[in-house]
Amino acid sequence: MLIKQISIFIENKSGRLAEITKLFGEKGVNILALSIADTTDFGILRLIVSDADKAEKAVKESGLTAKVTEVIGVSISHTPGGLAKALSVLHQNGISIEYMYAFATRSEQDAMVILRVKDNFAAIKHLTDAGISILRKEDLAELF
Repeated sequence: MLIKQISIFIENKSGRLAEITKLFGEKGVNILALSIADTTDFGILRLIVSDADKAEKAVKESGLTAKVTEVIGVSISHTPGGLAKALSVLHQNGISIEYMYAFATRSEQDAMVILRVKDNFAAIKHLTDAGISILRKEDLAELF
């Protein structure tokens, strides 16, 4: 139920994202979701891709720093309050969110959210107990 995410430490410089996305294209790695957090000089690019291990290897071979981490993917109702329900469950159980980002799919009923928390397994248990769907690797594979 955990999803591999690749995080890439990049210099905040024109063309950097183009280089990375071109590299992934050349290596046959498809991007499903991404988020970037930046400062004046550097940024962290976080991505959900078709093959995180292959992406990590390609990035490292190009001289950049990359790390694969495990995150949780959540399928929430694409209605007002859908995200609030999932976040309330985590809050009520003392689980803080380090970061999160969402991505679009073909479904009109559901929205997909990637969550990074300190205790993935506790978060999964509480979300599941509350009736919130956790994405599996197989679910993501269908989206590529």
